[in-house]
Amino acid sequence: MKIANIPGVRGRRTRYQFIGESLAGCWVVALLGFSGYILHFNSAPVGFLFLLVVVTEAILCGFWQATIVSILACACLDYFFYPPYLTLNIGDPQDWVALGAFEISALVVSRVSSREQRSTHEAALQRTAMEQLYELSRSTLLINLHQPPGPQLTQLIRRIFELEGVAIFDANSGQCDRAGDWSETQFDLAKECFFLHSDDEDLAARTSQRLLRVGTNTVGAIVIRGDLSPLVTDALASLAAIALDRCVSFEKESRIEAAHQSERLRAAVLDSLAHAVKTPLTAIQTASSGLREVGSLNDPQVSLVSLIEEESSQLNLLCTRLLQTAKLEANQMSLGKDEIAIADLVSKVIREQSSRMAGHPIELAVADPGLTIEGDIELLSMALVQFLDNAAKYSYPGMEVKVAAWESHAEVLMSVHNFGPTIPIKDRDRIFQRFYRSDGSKDMAAGTGIGLSTVKMAAEAHQGHAWVISDAQEGTTFFLSLPQNGRRPQ
Repeated sequence: MKIANIPGVRGRRTRYQFIGESLAGCWVVALLGFSGYILHFNSAPVGFLFLLVVVTEAILCGFWQATIVSILACACLDYFFYPPYLTLNIGDPQDWVALGAFEISALVVSRVSSREQRSTHEAALQRTAMEQLYELSRSTLLINLHQPPGPQLTQLIRRIFELEGVAIFDANSGQCDRAGDWSETQFDLAKECFFLHSDDEDLAARTSQRLLRVGTNTVGAIVIRGDLSPLVTDALASLAAIALDRCVSFEKESRIEAAHQSERLRAAVLDSLAHAVKTPLTAIQTASSGLREVGSLNDPQVSLVSLIEEESSQLNLLCTRLLQTAKLEANQMSLGKDEIAIADLVSKVIREQSSRMAGHPIELAVADPGLTIEGDIELLSMALVQFLDNAAKYSYPGMEVKVAAWESHAEVLMSVHNFGPTIPIKDRDRIFQRFYRSDGSKDMAAGTGIGLSTVKMAAEAHQGHAWVISDAQEGTTFFLSLPQNGRRPQ
């Protein structure tokens, strides 16, 4: 322990310093007084010299030391320079006037000196605090973003501001990190500050608690033990909050980038696979057609050939969807600008899908037979095929599927309605993501999670959008909306 930090030693040192400063001033006054007497000076120049000593003592040491020197100066003036000489006549009015002049000068000068010293000290503290805050702001830019920020920040703050202890609670990770000496009762102060959501000052324990805020969001809390002004503490907390938020943003961006890279790799593999499968599929379809042409096939053989053709067609359709999805994602697909009659489009898709509806009757409702739209007929056909395929897979047995199309506010709306398992609210946006399948229905039928993502991208390519509503009483309805003139209405 440093000697200066021991209260008794510090008190004795202050008393010895006071006595020494007072004796030094008194010695100078006594020397000037004796010298002036020997040299036969009168009271005027000696009094002025005494005033200079008093003023100097007030500036350098303080008012009470200057008061002691003033009393001795008045005594020397009376003893050496006022008749009767070499005799103390304390009741002489000249002594009181001199003492009053000395005291007033000491008081005024000491006050001015104290104010200036205090201002200088505060300016020095502010300059030091600004330098420390600047160093902290610069150092936080150099922290390792791949490591947890809490341990790094606590060490930085404690080193730069020379604090006894620093604790930071990171709300993102739920981790409380500490640097310095903390008792067991103080381990969770930062966490408590965050959950109580309030700043606090404990003068007895010399601790300051601050919430770490970025805008309206609270990202953590900090507890500091040491001698810092509230203004510096607030600025320090703001810098720590910015550093924490920066680390959180970097972590999120890293996760997003990793997810994007993983998605791009998976898509590239599947697209390459789709291209590779296309060639043997073509050969299989050609061979199955050749078997039919050969003739002399019995019924089981005809059934097997039909199964080969049907399944190879399904595989071919899946490959086509994968390739179209890849082109849509990469913006490499040029959209057709065909004039499409909605009634013809829907009727054609229903005819093609009727054999794959698994016994579900289809009801068609087109409000306006003359309704048309401009777009890519292949993409829109694929979107409707996917809606019908979903309805066939996930409808309850024997339930009707309803296909409708109508005009609404310069848009063309197409819908496919069926009764089946309800799609949870949390999944209604996610089922349009690539490879995602809802937990409630993925065990009902086989699937890849690609079809609806293709529908969404096809809709967005036409400046439209796709969505679903699902209710236990009303059933599930998939919607596709497209602007009539190729642009979404304002």
